[in-house]
Amino acid sequence: MPQGKNKYRFVRENALSLALFALFLTSIAGQIFFGWLAYNEERVQRAAAAVPLAHYLTTGHFVEAVFENWESEFLQMGVFVWLSARLAQKGSAESRPVEEAADSDADPREREHDPNAPWPVRRGGMVLWLYERSLAITFGSLFLLSFVLHAIGGVRLDNEERLAHGLPSQPLSEFIGSSQFWFESFQNWQSEFLAILSIVVLTVFLRQRGSPQSKAVAAPHSETGA
Repeated sequence: MPQGKNKYRFVRENALSLALFALFLTSIAGQIFFGWLAYNEERVQRAAAAVPLAHYLTTGHFVEAVFENWESEFLQMGVFVWLSARLAQKGSAESRPVEEAADSDADPREREHDPNAPWPVRRGGMVLWLYERSLAITFGSLFLLSFVLHAIGGVRLDNEERLAHGLPSQPLSEFIGSSQFWFESFQNWQSEFLAILSIVVLTVFLRQRGSPQSKAVAAPHSETGA
């Protein structure tokens, strides 16, 4: 197959992830640039020197803002993956079947000799046990990492502001116990759970033709799963 066609095929087969990655890069670049401008504006107001862009990436202002948001997103996806494996919502395109088993319930051990099965399925044992839960485990781990980095960035930013007001700095343990830290966390968590609730409930009654997140347009409201 000609090289040009191979490239076109790669783009077509990976278009969704490529488009989302491009949107992510555009958004994070925008956050960095405008966050840098906003941070320097705040410093100028305090009669402090502006910082270069490279230095801004190490500040609490940037680290906290990024990982505070990532933390809530990974929590959202991890909780949704875990709950959707156990609970059902009749009529929702995002739900497992209410009465019968879902395709994802199939025992992978029945395909341990399938040469096309993923390596953990063929390997079995603890490797397979972990692989069966790897999606939720990964999201949970990313949430915990982002949670820690949110706290580190938050205490760095808070101590910078305290220093500007002539107050003593506080340790990480004290900041994690502060109302400010938990306010920041819960204000993001509640919006993520609302987003999950919205798509679970709205896909019972509303449709988007061509989307795998929607039931067929003519499907009855009671039909569960996409």
